Amino acid sequence: MQPLEADARAAREKIAVRDAVAGDLPAIAAIYGESVLNGVASYELEPPSFEEMTERHASIVAAGYPYLVAEIEAEICGYAYASAFRTRPAYRYLVENSIYLDERWRGRGIGSMLLERLLAECERLGFRQVIAVIGGAQPASVALHRKAGFRSIGRIEASGFKFGRWLDTELMQRALGPGAQNLPE
Repeated sequence: MQPLEADARAAREKIAVRDAVAGDLPAIAAIYGESVLNGVASYELEPPSFEEMTERHASIVAAGYPYLVAEIEAEICGYAYASAFRTRPAYRYLVENSIYLDERWRGRGIGSMLLERLLAECERLGFRQVIAVIGGAQPASVALHRKAGFRSIGRIEASGFKFGRWLDTELMQRALGPGAQNLPE
């Protein structure tokens, strides 16, 4: 085993993935803010306020969707949540997932851990399909989702403009549980 692989494996063994709580919101807001300012995963141009992030979290949780954090030695290193893909009632078995990692913890398997747990929670809650809307069509995010069983279903070209350039959005989808093989209960 290579030294970096051993370090990554040791770190993953110390990581707890759990439901996000109000006390996690400062770290969540900081992670998202860094991503907004420096990345293309989000098409927001200015980080939302802490109050806005608190409202977003409350809204998602109140609607019955899972919202998770990854924590290592009391430090939040990433978060993931599912939310409505669209609000019309016929979409009620479809969710959209989102994952953001602290820049210091990227590339260590934490995204996979968060996504695996998020998918399990979505399936447990009765959702049948999950969509990943990948801003900037980022190769690392596409690879993460592909590894988790997602398939590409399309690309929206030049859908965002950030950092002086046009960005594509990759759409990926995965069935949960029986998917469309039978009717929901």
